[in-house]
Amino acid sequence: MPLVAVLTFHQFFEGMGLGGCISQVKFKTRAITIMATFFSLPTPVGIGIGIGISSRYDENNPTALIVEGIFNSASAGILIYMALVDHLAADFMIPKVQSCGKLQLGV
Repeated sequence: MPLVAVLTFHQFFEGMGLGGCISQVKFKTRAITIMATFFSLPTPVGIGIGIGISSRYDENNPTALIVEGIFNSASAGILIYMALVDHLAADFMIPKVQSCGKLQLGV
């Protein structure tokens, strides 16, 4: 039950941010509909698949543990990539930081 609340709030705020970006760009109605569909379908479909396989899922099965480890590793890698490339790289593009070696090294 807590996971449902977390997913709901996460999707709500992510949808608000994405909706704001889409409305600023002024896409055509068809493109907006396609984007909204691709944003809103994966979570309910994933929840449905999870409910469907929950009765047959053995969390102590070695294969399940390997798959879970791979997915966790991929998620961690994506998180690190996003933090370093998308967020932290923008800080290094500021002219003040580019001209000062101490700021680049974090001293």
